[in-house]
Amino acid sequence: MGSDEIILLISASQDLDIGEEFYDKKRKGLGQYFLQSLFADLEALKIYAGIHPKTPTNSLYMTRAKRFPYMIYYRVMDRVVHVIAILPTRQSSSWASELLNQRAPN
Repeated sequence: MGSDEIILLISASQDLDIGEEFYDKKRKGLGQYFLQSLFADLEALKIYAGIHPKTPTNSLYMTRAKRFPYMIYYRVMDRVVHVIAILPTRQSSSWASELLNQRAPN
C-alpha cells in the first residue's frame, strides 16, 4: 500500500519527547539515538503503511519499532499516514488500549 505523506499527531510527537527524555536519563545521547531510530521507522511507513496488523478495538494499524520497545499506531487515509501514538511496550496493554481509545475512538 505505502503512503505519500506521514503526519504525526501532536500526541504522537509528545510520545517521542517523553521517550527521548526517558532514554537521555538512562545515558547521555541515547535519547537522540532513540529519536533517530523512531524517525527511521516512521519513514519506512512510506513504503510499508497498511500491511501491519490492526488493533482489535479501534482498527489502528500497529507496528513495532526496530530498535526500541515501542509500538507505532497509525491510520492511513488517502495515502496519508496519520500517526496516532508511539507507545512503550513496557507499559500494560490495558494502559495502551485506554490511551488509544481516547486518542482514536471508534
